[in-house]
Amino acid sequence: MATRHFFDLLFMNRLALGTVQFGLPYGIANHAGQVGREEASAMLRLAEENGIDTLDTAIAYGDSERCLGEIGCGSFKLITKLPGIPDACADIGNWVGDQLAKSFSRLSVERVYGLMLHRPEQLLTHDGARIFSALSDMKAEGKVQKIGISVYSPADLDTLIAKFNFDIVQIPFNLVDRRMHHAGWLRKLKELGIEVHARSAFLQGLLLMSESSIPSKFSIWTGIWQRWHAWLNQHDVTAVQACLAFSLSFPEIDRVVIGADSTVQLTEIIAAAKRTASYDFPDLSSDEENFVNPAKWSAL
Repeated sequence: MATRHFFDLLFMNRLALGTVQFGLPYGIANHAGQVGREEASAMLRLAEENGIDTLDTAIAYGDSERCLGEIGCGSFKLITKLPGIPDACADIGNWVGDQLAKSFSRLSVERVYGLMLHRPEQLLTHDGARIFSALSDMKAEGKVQKIGISVYSPADLDTLIAKFNFDIVQIPFNLVDRRMHHAGWLRKLKELGIEVHARSAFLQGLLLMSESSIPSKFSIWTGIWQRWHAWLNQHDVTAVQACLAFSLSFPEIDRVVIGADSTVQLTEIIAAAKRTASYDFPDLSSDEENFVNPAKWSAL
């Protein structure tokens, strides 16, 4: 029994808890709204007890950093993200240092594990070299252990990896959005020694909805939903379990970032992760940007 417990904790280290719900009512399937302080604290305790050692947040996630600082998060590996750098910023180094100092104050910590850019395309502007230099300085000063980017498509990596040396990259990846695998980027990132974090395992909760609950604007992809739910019924597996099993089946992925808006949801996710198995997954993949990128959903 002790051996099984050790294995579970070791395996759960591949999960990271996303905390955007701690600061904003986030996700198409989120009906509970923003997570309150007491519930957030209970969720962190539950995560820690089950071997989840990494938290993902961002300055742009509303009250998330302040919430984490108030409930205590120092025992976790923390990853935060910088918002877009103002166009008229005269001293990028000072701006980055100031933003990070404010993050530390909100989080009640002196350093973080990872610092990412939320708008990595800014590295391709005339300020790109100064932006990367500012990130590198934070790492050299010991304020962050790893620097990196959060990207949205393989095209982002095509242009950025050749120009800059990152320690960590966050990518979208799920049963529908397999673009990073198809483009060969999972393998390439691993060969470069870059830590890979995959977000959107549940496609913001869309993959967890019953077929009848899926918003009508996604009806254009009815064939995908029919294949998905038929497969779930055939294999007698929950959507949560299948989604996690898919992402965790790729050894190139170091962390799968999962979000939850309650301890009940997080308990379900943890239990599902411990029950993951090898499946012959259905082909749900799509390259349609309006479908795989939630930022485009408002235009549907």
